[in-house]
Amino acid sequence: MTAFPRLTRSLVAGSLALGLVAAPAWAADAAAPVQAYAQQHGDPAGSYTVDSDHSGAQFTIGHAGVALLTGVFSKVTGSYTFDPKDPKASKADITIPVDSIDTFLPARNTDLLAAPFFDAKAHPDMHFVSTSYVPRGRNGGLLHGNLTLRGVTQPVTFRVHLVGAGNVAYLPKPWGGYLTGFVATTTIDRTAFGMTAYAAGIGHEVKVRVEIEGVRNPS
Repeated sequence: MTAFPRLTRSLVAGSLALGLVAAPAWAADAAAPVQAYAQQHGDPAGSYTVDSDHSGAQFTIGHAGVALLTGVFSKVTGSYTFDPKDPKASKADITIPVDSIDTFLPARNTDLLAAPFFDAKAHPDMHFVSTSYVPRGRNGGLLHGNLTLRGVTQPVTFRVHLVGAGNVAYLPKPWGGYLTGFVATTTIDRTAFGMTAYAAGIGHEVKVRVEIEGVRNPS
């Protein structure tokens, strides 16, 4: 009568031990306290190379007079310099390959890359080069420059906001190091760049949002 309870206890203890040994790593992590997420507020001054893996752009345009359509460009390259103490030194040179477009419908992506719209074969890139920066508060301002799209160059002004800055040591290269992040928004008229296809059914104004993360260059 006494052997059976002892045997049962032994089996239970053994099962628990085996479970602890075999438990996946995430089981322990799930029980650990969740760390708080916080923006970094280091010194953002410096020259940076855009981290294409953590940057992108999105656009929103009217469709058929009844709805909005949003798409993205998944690749952004370039460089920028930000100097809060000397606005004249702040600048940006940004390129977006047109073929990185994604509107979440392959057939529509193909149509947009064709000649009536982006004409990606003849004009594979969008290119923005700043001409001046005017601060508006400590962490933002107006970035004036020239945008080239479909071979047409027009002046454009972006509203720029600093998201955060600081040393992110836990990320491996090429992502880690001293980083800054910015959000830039503007509205452009697509017809001003010669993109007049389906003018009655697709909006002329395009809202643009560019999210940039950059790695500070060695001084």
